[in-house]
Amino acid sequence: MGAAALPFIPLFPSLPSVDANPPVCLFSKPLQTMPWPRLAQAVKQIGFTGIDLTVRPGGHVLPERVTEDLPAALEALRKEGLDLPMITTELLSLRDPAAETTLAAAGRLGIPYCKPGYYKYKFVNVRAELHEVAADFQGLATLAQSKQVRMGFHNHTGNVGGPVWDIAEILAGLDPKWAGYYFDPGHAVAEGGGAGWKVVLNRIAPHIFMTSIKDFVWERSNQGWREHWVPLGEGMVDWKYYFSELRRTQFHGPISLHIEYNPGGATPSAKEDNLLAAAQRDLQFLWKALREA
Repeated sequence: MGAAALPFIPLFPSLPSVDANPPVCLFSKPLQTMPWPRLAQAVKQIGFTGIDLTVRPGGHVLPERVTEDLPAALEALRKEGLDLPMITTELLSLRDPAAETTLAAAGRLGIPYCKPGYYKYKFVNVRAELHEVAADFQGLATLAQSKQVRMGFHNHTGNVGGPVWDIAEILAGLDPKWAGYYFDPGHAVAEGGGAGWKVVLNRIAPHIFMTSIKDFVWERSNQGWREHWVPLGEGMVDWKYYFSELRRTQFHGPISLHIEYNPGGATPSAKEDNLLAAAQRDLQFLWKALREA
């Protein structure tokens, strides 16, 4: 694509640290077939400053190859001047054979943030299920801390932590410097609606490590009502409010833009081009929302 890169706009220019300008990343999942060098070139060209890289089965880095491949992926990104501030994994507990090697590799490379996998409700005894998840996540977060990696729990509808209060219980007792929230306002609005998500955000905003950016509307399907993901600004999230809250609490972690909707395209090449164009449009909206905040 020949689109010119967008200007970088500081979100919190008054902050003195090197993290004063949060890296704005593209979540790599929809570009899964791109090799690392081409991924880095394409993402840089459309204006992003970093990548949120999948390190999981089927991802850009496979867990069984993380020791060898994560350094190579990072080198390809840095060659284009991109940051790798976070990785997205499917790690759930210390029982996962990939936990030690993945977090050790991230720590050695100075990758500061990690997203774990999703914990599923059985809806048999929710209180007991939360205690089980808490034990698993706390063990994983403790291991991450020992590797100098921060763990951010993602609030995702339909999973433990979709209602953000679940995460508050799970994070209790962990060092807030090393275990926090990977906050997703889209999923928070879907779970909390109206003022509910704003109440939650107000309570936990100082503990947000990373944020996932996407938008949605409700859609009726054969399986009932569900989230239908749409371009930023076409959905239900109050972005001005959200970014104003982040500014108030001096958030300085990575911002990960997700393209969960289908941008169309009749061929793999066309789909790829359309997806990059969609990412650039959403990035332009994101910059505008940051300015307004």
